Amino acid sequence: MELRERIRQIREDKHWTQAEMAEKLNIHPNTYSNIERSLTNLQLSRLKQIAKVFDMELSELVGASDKNVFNVVGACNTHATHFNQSHITSGSMEVVELKHELEKYRLLVERLEQENAYLKKIISLMEEGKGEGDMR
Repeated sequence: MELRERIRQIREDKHWTQAEMAEKLNIHPNTYSNIERSLTNLQLSRLKQIAKVFDMELSELVGASDKNVFNVVGACNTHATHFNQSHITSGSMEVVELKHELEKYRLLVERLEQENAYLKKIISLMEEGKGEGDMR
């Protein structure tokens, strides 16, 4: 899923219109619409602002892969907006929330392992470059 699609999905999960989102970002509605349609190159500062409006970390919003998980329960105004309250007990809501938290942590560990491998590669390349400098 592309970033613009993730942004749109989160906005819709919160039941916000594009105009409401634009207001929260203090930008013109057409400007926000262009973000969701990929007609605007997003600056890091704007991405941080969007993440803040969504009450999430920038890394959660941008993500390293399509395996992003959104806190649908937290995105709702009430914990049962997307569920039929008569069919869900308090205990089963806790299970849904715990499964969601577990998945978030699994993805975080996966991302940290990827970053660790990348940093090890950089260190290895730097050490190789240092060794070559010594031979001159």
